Amino acid sequence: MSWTAQNNPANPENAPSHDDLLICAVDHRASLETDLYQLTATPTPSQAARIADGKLLVYEAVVDALPQFPESTRAGLLIDERYGATAAELAVQSGQIDLAMPIEESGQDWFHFEYGDEWQQHAEYFPAAFSKVLVRDNPGYGESDRNAQAERLARVVSWGNSVGRSLILELLVPATDADLAAVGGSADRYDKELRGPATVRVMEYLQDRGVEPTIWKVEGLETREDAESVARTARRGSRNARCVVLGRHAPREKLDHWLEIAAPVEGFMGFAIGRSIWWEALENYVHGQSTRDETRASITEAYVGYARYYVEARNGKA
Repeated sequence: MSWTAQNNPANPENAPSHDDLLICAVDHRASLETDLYQLTATPTPSQAARIADGKLLVYEAVVDALPQFPESTRAGLLIDERYGATAAELAVQSGQIDLAMPIEESGQDWFHFEYGDEWQQHAEYFPAAFSKVLVRDNPGYGESDRNAQAERLARVVSWGNSVGRSLILELLVPATDADLAAVGGSADRYDKELRGPATVRVMEYLQDRGVEPTIWKVEGLETREDAESVARTARRGSRNARCVVLGRHAPREKLDHWLEIAAPVEGFMGFAIGRSIWWEALENYVHGQSTRDETRASITEAYVGYARYYVEARNGKA
């Protein structure tokens, strides 16, 4: 039974007290082509097959992780159609993994549909538990672009409501030049001092324009106060949305800190971590420095490690 089947957002009082959704995210496309496989042009069929094989390897590692997962948690897989169609089909057939699939075109500053006017047909082809949209926004961005993006997102929400598809909104809030100037050019200070409040303002802006995801996938927050504010915003009014922590390819110690902050907060219910789980292992495999079995085992170990740590953090035992 999927997380969405167990937990009807319209009836949160009926949800179990611990229902963490722990997603391994491997929907990367543009960055994978250029940064991991070092391609400089559109992949050839053989290159595309190699990328697809790497994603299938990550899926196999997720399957291996299932018997080791903490109780009262649910494994998730976020993977794309372009390179992950086989893994997506297998995840659905397993009945043990909640499938999420992206709608957005990869590598763009503003949200645009991956398959243009045919995005709905592609999204509905796979019986995924969630559709996912990645969004970059900041209160300091131009109003015209922000409004246009919000309108496209509202279309996704309306479609999701009509077909019974829940939405994960992955929200990145990059610093503007003005933001960085306010903190002396320090990205760390932006994260600690400005990104939390800016995230709240973006969430409110989108909510006020009809963007109502089931799950907000947010960047790790540096303080308990910021995490509580973000979770409270997700549920403001009569809303029942919840939040998960994304990975941002952060090192283990940074991700552990973000999980420690968010996991105990009411309104957070898991994570969606990608490259921090599998990038290094897959890179070694791509360059012939590890076997397939070694790579699979390494990814499984990392995924299970984050799953167990999240539950420990949620229970105050990290």
